[in-house]
Amino acid sequence: MLVIVNPDAAGAETLRSAVDPDAQILSSVDLARGHLADHPEVDVAVIGAAVELEPALALADAMRVARPDLGVILVRRRVDTVVLTEALRAGMREVVAERDLPSLGDAVRRARGIARAMRNQGAASATTDEFRPLGRVITVFSAKGGCGKTTVATNLAAAIADNGRRQVCLLDLDLAFGDVAIALQLFPAHTIADAVPIADTLDATAIEALLTPHSPGLTTLVAPVEPGAADIPTPVVATILHLLREMFEYVVVDTPPAFTDHVLAAFDESDVFALLATLDIPALKNLKLTLETLDLLNYPRDKWRIILNRSDSKVGLAMGEVEKTLRVPISAEVPSSRDVPASINRGVPIVLESPNHSVSSAIKQFAERHVISAPLTSSIPKPLRDDRRGGLLRRKAKHT
Repeated sequence: MLVIVNPDAAGAETLRSAVDPDAQILSSVDLARGHLADHPEVDVAVIGAAVELEPALALADAMRVARPDLGVILVRRRVDTVVLTEALRAGMREVVAERDLPSLGDAVRRARGIARAMRNQGAASATTDEFRPLGRVITVFSAKGGCGKTTVATNLAAAIADNGRRQVCLLDLDLAFGDVAIALQLFPAHTIADAVPIADTLDATAIEALLTPHSPGLTTLVAPVEPGAADIPTPVVATILHLLREMFEYVVVDTPPAFTDHVLAAFDESDVFALLATLDIPALKNLKLTLETLDLLNYPRDKWRIILNRSDSKVGLAMGEVEKTLRVPISAEVPSSRDVPASINRGVPIVLESPNHSVSSAIKQFAERHVISAPLTSSIPKPLRDDRRGGLLRRKAKHT
């Protein structure tokens, strides 16, 4: 069920026509409090633009404790950073502009989906005492740009999700030049940068409000769309990663081509390191340096998985020579194809568009063998997890 809180009758009717003709209209926040207390079946409350901000925030703040499954959506005549920050801090599921009725409908559908999932999870936990394990994190990394990290990351995430069989979040940690949103042709209302103003109160509800869905089972948290918004503290990234592990079965992380503190935070949380290279000397040299650096930082080798992208390129390098040079086996060979950039231009991962394509088969086999069916690997030594202030140079000093 859905309720609309709005003292403006005409405005309330407009909202009702956009989201649910059976929605009940309540003219005040006080009436809404009583109604929600008496009707636990209500899963979404839309607060109209005619409601003052303070009582709207107070209602959301109270509901996040009393009714965590209830999605509270705030409608404003104008959405700015101040309103968005205050709303997310109070536990609003989303904030939507008054005239953007299609986005309001999408927000209501997402909130209802979250409410159903939370209730199902609550019912399951009531019948079992089993501990729900954290989701698995797979970080896709290459120290050289142009190797196809984003292509592999987006397709790997879609392959794991398998049209809704599993719940997967794709996190774009290339904060300055991330391409996940463009590769999937997403138009995000929020990005990871929106987590910074509410860093002190980040929880699963706040993270949910920042996510952008793509396809059944696949959700994204995209990089900032504005260049000046890329300065995100590393502890915020670490918190987001841990929350995503609690919320999703799998988290796939796309990264920049550098050992930044954000990348190290992702490695600290990762169960699988999908390390990418192509069949050219610079890429293989950088991959070898990557492996040596991971060794230096004491990351367990049983987490390393080498993916050779465009592996059928005729460049005079044999696969056996590559493995001998790296001293690590190749876990996946992804062939080259002109169909891949064409699928990117259409915003549909090739594993979804052409499931039987040779590229799709290679990525799905990697997902099944090294992510879905693989046993849990060893954990990161505790001292490395705790030492974040010094960055990479300080970590090197600890092991030299």
